Amino acid sequence: MVFFNKDEQLENLGNGILDATWAAFPTLARNQIAITWVVYDPPVRVNTGGALTPNAFWDHPVRGFTYRGVERIYPASIVKLFYLVAVNEWLEKGMTQNSKELERALRDMIVDSSNDATSLVVDILSGTTSGPELPTGPFETWKYQRNIVNRYYQSLGWEEMETINVCQKTWGDGPYGRERAFVGELLENRNMLTTNAIARLLHSIVGGVAVSSARSQAMMALLKRSLNDLPTDTEENQVTGFLGSGLPENAQIWSKAGWTSQVRHDAAYIEIPEQRPYLLVVFTEGKAQAKSQDILPFVSKLVAEAIASL
Repeated sequence: MVFFNKDEQLENLGNGILDATWAAFPTLARNQIAITWVVYDPPVRVNTGGALTPNAFWDHPVRGFTYRGVERIYPASIVKLFYLVAVNEWLEKGMTQNSKELERALRDMIVDSSNDATSLVVDILSGTTSGPELPTGPFETWKYQRNIVNRYYQSLGWEEMETINVCQKTWGDGPYGRERAFVGELLENRNMLTTNAIARLLHSIVGGVAVSSARSQAMMALLKRSLNDLPTDTEENQVTGFLGSGLPENAQIWSKAGWTSQVRHDAAYIEIPEQRPYLLVVFTEGKAQAKSQDILPFVSKLVAEAIASL
C-alpha cells in the first residue's frame, strides 16, 4: 500500500498535466518522466512543528497522484535527503556525535548540494572511508558497513523503501579505487530511488515525524529555498530550472534538487497563500531533458494552477 490514496480528481488533473508536458516538449519520452504529487486537504497536518504523534500522522489520509512512481531511477543529489534523515537518526540514537564539522557538512550538502560535504556525511554514517582497492575480506566488511543506510530504511517497514539503494557517495568526476569497485563494473550498485520513496520521506519530514519533531524542523530549515533572492550561480541555487521557477512569487518552497548530464530532478514541499499545501517530486531522464531548464518549471506551474482549482 502506497502511503497516499489515489482519487479521480487528482488522476484527471495529473494526467492532464502530463499530456500538456508531452505536447510542449516533444523530445520528452513517456518513460523519461516520473511524478509523485501529494495534496494536503484541510485540516492540514503538515508543517505544524510536529503537532501530531507519528501514529496520528500516519493514520491521517492524504490524496496523491503518481506516474511511474515505483520506477527505480538514478536520483543524483536527491539521495542527500536520505543521508540527512539518517544522520539525524544516528544523532538521536547516540550512534554518532554532533560536531561543528558535521553541522557544516550537513548544511553544505543540502543548501549547496556539495558532493565533498556528502562524502564526509557518508563516512560518518557508515564508518567507512574512500581509498585504494581492498583485499576481498576487508572489502566484504567495508561493503557491509557501507550498506548501513539501506538497512536503516529497510527497517522502517515502508513498502516504498523496499526497492531503493542508498549507499554511494555523490561524485563530480566519478568514483575511484574501492568506491569504483563498490559501484560495480556496470554501475549496477549505484544509488537508485523512486519518486514514491522520496515523497514518503519528504512527507515524514514535513509532517514532523522524521526521527523527531525537533529534528524534522531542523531539516526543514535546511531545505527552505528563497524564490526571490537567488544566488547568481543558476546551476547551484536549486530553484532556477527546477520546480521553484514555476511558482508564484508569494509561494514558499522547501526542496532538494538533483542533476547530472543525464538527469534533472526535484523534490519539493510547497505552500501558496490561500491554497492547499502540496508535495511534488518530478524526475526527468535523458541528455536533452537534463539540459532543459524549462520542463520542471513548466510542470510546477501547471501543478500550482491545478492546486488553485481544487
